[in-house]
Amino acid sequence: MQEFKRAVKFVLFSISAGLIQIGSFTLMNELLHWPYWVCYLVALVLSVLWNFTLNRKFTFRSAANVPVAMAKVAAYYAVFTPLSTLLGDYLVDTLHWNEYLVTAINMLLNFVTEFLYQRFVVFGKSIDTATKKDA
Repeated sequence: MQEFKRAVKFVLFSISAGLIQIGSFTLMNELLHWPYWVCYLVALVLSVLWNFTLNRKFTFRSAANVPVAMAKVAAYYAVFTPLSTLLGDYLVDTLHWNEYLVTAINMLLNFVTEFLYQRFVVFGKSIDTATKKDA
């Protein structure tokens, strides 16, 4: 039951991060008319910071060393970000896919892979170690 609750929390925080990502992407895309990759990259960074902070504290309730946990998340994004940015740019600029469809696909891929990575790699050994004092 605890894992189900954890998954629900992750979903809810990911939805809020998704709203931040798509909202900031839309502002940059529609108002500033920046290239797809710039809009996507900035929006992704904003959503990652939000999502990491909330999930560390409330979903995984981890008292792990924050810089170490952030370094692990940075390692994930060192792989995910270039791949998703280059693929997204190719789909939008070369194949002329809709930029919102591509962003949604990237967000879904990110959601699934990030949950597994955070659950088993980033916070795997430190889940539920935070005390009320840490919160």
